[in-house]
Amino acid sequence: MTIQESVGSTTQPAVAVLVPCYNEAATIETVVRSFRKSLPESHIYVYDNNSTDGTAEIAARAGAIVRRERRQGKGHVVRRMFAAVEADIYILVDGDATYDAAAAPRLVEELTSGPYDKVNGARIATGAGAYRPGHALANWMLSRLVSLIFGAESRDMLSGYKALSRRFVKTFPSTSSGFEIETELLVHALDLEMPMSEIATVYRERPAGSVSKLSTVKDGIRILLVILHLVRDLLPLQFFSAVGALFILASIAAGFPVILEFLSTGLVPRFPTAILAVGLMIVGIVSLFSGLILDSVAKGRREAKLLAYLSMASVREGA
Repeated sequence: MTIQESVGSTTQPAVAVLVPCYNEAATIETVVRSFRKSLPESHIYVYDNNSTDGTAEIAARAGAIVRRERRQGKGHVVRRMFAAVEADIYILVDGDATYDAAAAPRLVEELTSGPYDKVNGARIATGAGAYRPGHALANWMLSRLVSLIFGAESRDMLSGYKALSRRFVKTFPSTSSGFEIETELLVHALDLEMPMSEIATVYRERPAGSVSKLSTVKDGIRILLVILHLVRDLLPLQFFSAVGALFILASIAAGFPVILEFLSTGLVPRFPTAILAVGLMIVGIVSLFSGLILDSVAKGRREAKLLAYLSMASVREGA
């Protein structure tokens, strides 16, 4: 089922622009008005996340549909938006006026032309201050890590500018609370092998009075931990096999001298080391078997998510 708007004798997919916000009073009016201009038929939703600077009031005056999410963190806000808003196409964008609203029609066109379920707006900085060196390096490293693990390339995994299909949004099992939500969005698409695309979009410096809430080190560590958790949950055989292999290697390293000494003297003088080696070997073997069992569980979960995803029409099929 799709949510459609009639236009003459044709139907157009309903588009919702989703803007998660926390203390963006300096920029939110510009964001709302610019997206109203680029996508005049869309509904613009601003979800305020406990702002103390009047962001919600300014967004409402600019013409946005304003709602609130009390649990702090972008992940909580995105989860609430995805659950509450009904549309065929969703444009997800930050409220800091750094992303190019004029590119939104291209994102929509790319999504429907595929049809794709996810189109990422890869950022092209227009000034030296738009992309801090630490952020750029962390983004590249984390994007490469996800590509190596899950097998797909993304130039800008952490971009906050995306077009998403209804069937992507309504089958997305989010668990993140903060900025690591961007990683979850990509891995969800990779896990179900969804059709995806990426287009270059202009990325500007924050206007005067607007302050970034992203911490390079803190949020980078959180994103790295989320990647590890996703590997554990989605690829348990590989994860626990690697952990098991480490314990087995440690067991061999600890026990090999003990075995050599026993073969030459018939004695085991380093009894605690022998116990340690046996314990490490047991943990390694248990880890390997845990990976095999959890791999079956992960396949069942993946099949359930895939069935839910396939039960919904693509954008083109619903248009």
